[in-house]
Formats: sequence, structure tokens, C-alpha cells
Amino acid sequence: MARRSALPKGLFIGIGLFVVILVGFLFIKGSFFSESKQAEETVEEFYRYEQKGDFSSSWGLFHTAMKERFSKGNYIQDRAHVFMNHFGVETFTFTLGKHEEVDTWKMSKTGPALKNVYKFLVTQTYKGKYGNFDLKQEVFAIEEKGEWKIAWDYNQ
Repeated sequence: MARRSALPKGLFIGIGLFVVILVGFLFIKGSFFSESKQAEETVEEFYRYEQKGDFSSSWGLFHTAMKERFSKGNYIQDRAHVFMNHFGVETFTFTLGKHEEVDTWKMSKTGPALKNVYKFLVTQTYKGKYGNFDLKQEVFAIEEKGEWKIAWDYNQ
């Protein structure tokens, strides 16, 4: 007489399927919902607003320390004036370099030390009345109250 296994074959298949699904979920979560990915998406969102000339929405993505540097009205007026009027462009393209995680960072020498920061090199490409040119800037994404926010470097 053949001896039966103590555990049914279907249970082994079920456990195996569960492990495969769990590993897949953890991979997807790590790829799409990681802090670095969320930080990157915020930087991209900021520059998509800037491309459209929606400076009000891009200002809304600034870290509190950046909002202290620029009032919303001044930011909207300055960005439109400098980029649209002086450069003679209507929009631009942009690329993000690979991110770099930064342990602690200060926006300025006198500013507070910020943690949970990612640095991106953003290249904006303009085609305007003065020809084609690139503007490269390090942009920092900082988690603030559970949301990712943007800051620029003012250290000199």
C-alpha cells in the first residue's frame, strides 16, 4: 500500500504561490513606492508645472524654508518675467540625473540640518531668442511632514 503524505499536494502549491506573490509585491513596492522614487516623482512634478508656466503649483511643492525665501506672488512674477520675457522662451525640456541620497544637508549655512534628503541634477534645455542653452541645477527633495518637497542650494 502506498503511503500518503501528511500534507496535501495542494497546500505545497498554495504556499509556493503565496511566496511568489509576496516576493513580487515586495519588489514592486520597492521599485515604485520607495522613498527615492517618491522624491524623484516630486522633482519631476515640480518641473512639469514649471514647463507649463504653472508657477503657483510649482511653488506649492517648495519646502517651508524655500517658501520663506519667496512669497508666492513674487515667485510667480519673477519666474514668468525671467524665463518667459528675458530668455524669450515659452517652455523647456528637462532631464533628471540619477539621485544621490544625502545623510544631512543644509539649504544655507545658517539653515537647519535636514535629513532624509535626495539630490538630483536637473538639466533644463531652453530654445529661445538668444539661442539654445542648458541650465543645470542641483535640486534637493526633502521629506517634510510625510510629503516630499523641493529646495535649492544657497550655500556659498
